[in-house]
Amino acid sequence: MYDLHDFLEPVVVAELNGDNGYNDGQLAKNMAIYETELPDITTVDIVLVGIAETRGNRIADVLGSAPDCIRKQLYQLHYWHKDINIADIGNIKTGASLADSYAAVKTVLAELLRMNKTVVLLGGSHDITLAQYYAYKELQRVVEATGIDAMIDLRGESPVRSENFLMEMLTSEPNLVRHYNHIGFQSYYVHPRMLETMDKLRFDCHRVGVAKENMEEMEPVLRNTHLLSFDISAIKYSDSPASQLSPNGFSGEEACMLARYAGMSTNINSFGIYGYLPQLDVNDLSARQVAQMLWYFIDGKSRSKQEAPIDDRNSFNEYHSTFTEVETVFLQSKKTGRWWIQLPNKKFIACSYNDYVTASQNEIPERWLRAQERNI
Repeated sequence: MYDLHDFLEPVVVAELNGDNGYNDGQLAKNMAIYETELPDITTVDIVLVGIAETRGNRIADVLGSAPDCIRKQLYQLHYWHKDINIADIGNIKTGASLADSYAAVKTVLAELLRMNKTVVLLGGSHDITLAQYYAYKELQRVVEATGIDAMIDLRGESPVRSENFLMEMLTSEPNLVRHYNHIGFQSYYVHPRMLETMDKLRFDCHRVGVAKENMEEMEPVLRNTHLLSFDISAIKYSDSPASQLSPNGFSGEEACMLARYAGMSTNINSFGIYGYLPQLDVNDLSARQVAQMLWYFIDGKSRSKQEAPIDDRNSFNEYHSTFTEVETVFLQSKKTGRWWIQLPNKKFIACSYNDYVTASQNEIPERWLRAQERNI
């Protein structure tokens, strides 16, 4: 393993619980935590790492305490998933410049990805997503990325890094983003031409109202994703006081549902939750919200272990369908009930039962069509 000591700061657990300790059922007692020595993560499924860098945003985390505020709430939650091994390797040190912090995040994440770990990035402003992507670029890995955010951070005219970072991520060369999905945007915050541009690039954007009405349709989106970035501004203010952008958005329960869908994906290997600022929080409710999202991510990860590999055809029901003279195959997992659809190149992508129903009615499923357009 690459020596990460130079990039990481340990967790001071005593400061998180007031020296009160934890009981055997709580998460803190059931994960390996970097207090004095970096834990051995050879058999670990999920690695947590904190990031306090917020210079890419308008508002600074004045104490750099966002990751620890989330940890304080997370560590208290109860550990139900004995099949999931978790490690917390502390916080990535904030660099002298924003670019230095990006480089540190890239280095740490790339090393963890090399080890085939699922990494959760806690805290930091939303532009840290760019450093998250740099790690895949370092490894020359082509990715499908998904952002969950009330806004689409493509505003090239903005001097605020957290408002324009997607421009570099989606248009820089060489580009390794095979596809980008955006979930939860609020139309009144997005210029219509921006959506037109995203559509021309064959990227898929799901308005918050549409996503809320069809939450189960977001599961295949997240199942196909490798890099996931969640800005807490996507959660409405009443459910997350530190999400001060909008009174509207996902509820706390819906945010947990999305996190659970993410955990169920066998493709996702990095999940960043960004934008939390402790000084904007009320009664630690946003920190509790993020902690509970992480609990559901772990729950989803546990469920993902039940899924059979796609080439184990005995574990799937196979349905042959024809729509507009196109023959295709649908697979339904006997273990989880989830669906996949075959593209003309014989590859399978995640889909939903609704896609199967659409195809059965001799109509082209939009998910299949969009994927096919990107492959041409």
